[in-house]
Amino acid sequence: VVARRRGREKLHFLNPVPIRLVHDRWVSKYAEPWAVELSGLKQRLESPVEKVFEIYIRTTPERLWEAITDSEIRGKFQFGLRVRSDWTQGSRFELSHPNADVVLGEGENLEIDPPRRLVQSMVALWGEDVRNEGTSRVTWEIEPIGDSCRLTVTHDQLREGANEELYGGWPMILSGLKTWLETAQVLTTPGSLMYS
Repeated sequence: VVARRRGREKLHFLNPVPIRLVHDRWVSKYAEPWAVELSGLKQRLESPVEKVFEIYIRTTPERLWEAITDSEIRGKFQFGLRVRSDWTQGSRFELSHPNADVVLGEGENLEIDPPRRLVQSMVALWGEDVRNEGTSRVTWEIEPIGDSCRLTVTHDQLREGANEELYGGWPMILSGLKTWLETAQVLTTPGSLMYS
């Protein structure tokens, strides 16, 4: 601190260099992790929404792949929906229900690597609210672990505040898939009652 007189006033001037040195030596090392976390949080909040679901199923990758791509089996665990596609890269797929006279979902098979990975674009068409959400992406990843498989479903490219109908059914779908593959029985929890 430097003091100077100006008439009757006594002015005190603070030298910022020693304060900055104290800050750099003691405070900045504690503030840095916070700054890194805040920067990461900002980046995560501003990026598109991604929902990740993971489940372990006692089955083989081939049997799991068949359950995902076979229309009859898929109907047993995905609210009665049937999937129709030729399962080649770049081909289209459609989701329909026997009691509905319209296509309920459609998209493109972006990447197909049986029995490991399936990436699809998807447009939900079952209601006006979800139709307005546009295209999202669903990635199915199958990884063998011992006598079981880890299935990771990532539903991403969703807009911030996306309608929960787009991704809210995944826990029930995956639970139904696990039940079907492990017990050959249909999960009896209520699914979509829209087309029953």
